[in-house]
Amino acid sequence: MKKETNFLRLAVFFIGFPILILCIFLFPIISKEAAESSAKMAYILYTILLVMYITAIPFYTALYQAFKLLNYIDENKAFSDLSVKALSKIKKCATIICLLYLLILPLFYIIGEVDDAPGVIIIGMIFVFAPMVVAVFAAVLQKLLKNAVDIKNDNDLTI
Repeated sequence: MKKETNFLRLAVFFIGFPILILCIFLFPIISKEAAESSAKMAYILYTILLVMYITAIPFYTALYQAFKLLNYIDENKAFSDLSVKALSKIKKCATIICLLYLLILPLFYIIGEVDDAPGVIIIGMIFVFAPMVVAVFAAVLQKLLKNAVDIKNDNDLTI
């Protein structure tokens, strides 16, 4: 099982690394260009970038919980309350990200109207729906795992 979890750890790392690069290198470039553009557009872009920086916190919290979940699997604690709590935290983080991007979705509409680029609105919707899918998937896994833990605990108590 160690081989598979190491692959998943590597996958989680490769999910988190590009976001870190975006936060460190690309977002400052975008904010500099926004400052050089019109003042109205700059405030909209600053707000979107601020929310993107804020959503990095629950994003990395969810990645940390994924690492903890993989450690529980390695330690044969996959069917435990710890795993259920980790999935619960992942679900909450994804929900927070989804709600934050849902709040700024009208700003994507304004950018699309100003630049006459309707594709910007679709990009904004991707930012909303991707974490929503993760939250729903984590909720389903959490419920299934909670049922499995309850069955396991009942079987442990049976003589």
